[in-house]
Amino acid sequence: MATKPNTPASKPPASKTPAKPKTAAPEPIFIRFEHRSQGVISRHKFAYRMVLAVGLWGALTLIGLTIGMAGYAYFESMSFADAFVNAAMILSGMGPLGELKTTGGKYFAGAYAILSGLIIVIATGFVLAPVFHRVLHRFHVEQGKQD
Repeated sequence: MATKPNTPASKPPASKTPAKPKTAAPEPIFIRFEHRSQGVISRHKFAYRMVLAVGLWGALTLIGLTIGMAGYAYFESMSFADAFVNAAMILSGMGPLGELKTTGGKYFAGAYAILSGLIIVIATGFVLAPVFHRVLHRFHVEQGKQD
């Protein structure tokens, strides 16, 4: 005997839990830039994006400065002020102020100089990426209006 399509026996069992509506999680404004097909964001949102970028730059700088100060204090037994000025000078790309006395301090200074260069490049990318994106995005939006 064939069952009819509308009979209860032919229906799949119902789920006991109700289906949850799918909602997209809000994406942080800094991680994802707008697509070419979207308009340019408002100045307020752009300013917020720049505040986040500068904040990230400041956080990276503070972390790098803290690592440098701790290393100089440990390896070279420098005072807080001397460790700060040496770490700040290397982090800014100027080089250490005083002569390093220990071999460990020299190795640390070399490794810290490499790390500082990476921090400068990464932090610069964080700050300049929103600016370049806005300029290029505005160009693409205006170019799309002419076509």
